[in-house]
Amino acid sequence: MLTIENLSKTYPNGVRALRDVSLEIPRGMFGLLGPNGAGKSTLMRTIATLQEPDSGSIRFNGLDVLREKEQVRKILGYLPQEFGLYPRVTAEAMLDHLAVLKGIPRSKERREAVERLLQMTNLYPYRKQKLGTFSGGTRQRFGIAQALLGNPELMIVDEPTAGLDPEERNRFLNLLSEIGENVVVILSTHIVEDVSDLCSRFAIISEGRLLLTGSPRDLIEGLKGQVWQKTVNKEELESYRKRMTVISTRLFEGRPVIHVLNPDPPERGFEPVGIDLKDVYFSTLKRAQV
Repeated sequence: MLTIENLSKTYPNGVRALRDVSLEIPRGMFGLLGPNGAGKSTLMRTIATLQEPDSGSIRFNGLDVLREKEQVRKILGYLPQEFGLYPRVTAEAMLDHLAVLKGIPRSKERREAVERLLQMTNLYPYRKQKLGTFSGGTRQRFGIAQALLGNPELMIVDEPTAGLDPEERNRFLNLLSEIGENVVVILSTHIVEDVSDLCSRFAIISEGRLLLTGSPRDLIEGLKGQVWQKTVNKEELESYRKRMTVISTRLFEGRPVIHVLNPDPPERGFEPVGIDLKDVYFSTLKRAQV
């Protein structure tokens, strides 16, 4: 169990990245949803012992994350949003080097660990290939392989599917799902589908504040009967936004389809929506703005 209590962080430029965030994250896949700039990456870097908060505490299975950093790093796997690679080094050689840094000194043990991870992430055919030649999806799989070195008990993956094509995204999410059966995996993203596909629990954060936490199924059920949709003309959009709580807009055949939050049908022409996690997400952000 990862327990975060009253975590706050303000940067020197005055940006309040985290505002009194408290969370309990059990074993399994946990989603952290929020728009760009919400504070997700700040929270992930703090949990990963890469920066200090101004106040608050983090504990993981008895460890004080903020004070026992070296102990935490031994059981941590981290895939940041941006990570550098040595382009002229092969995947196999790089994993072997990282295994040494992770504290696996014996060559036979390293060789077995590297081969296992290459197989697990479907990178074995590319083991002799230089990292600079990897595609986006293959690069992300290498990121997961290095994060899994040392059999971590806590994994943090920050925006892992950004820029992946649909096939690579599915392969990557399936791999994360398998990993999440045995350890705590925090998936930080702004892509709602990633969370709805994988996570039994999630939280929404915006402007550094924790807005909502729970299970996707329960929160979707709780929103039923409160969201309505209608296809409108583009010139009518602003009028609807002024009169109603429009939580999202998308185009269908070139015309806007609006989703409106209301306990009853707002007016003639609106139809009930089959609620999904996007409606929970957008309605939560809208309520926070109001």
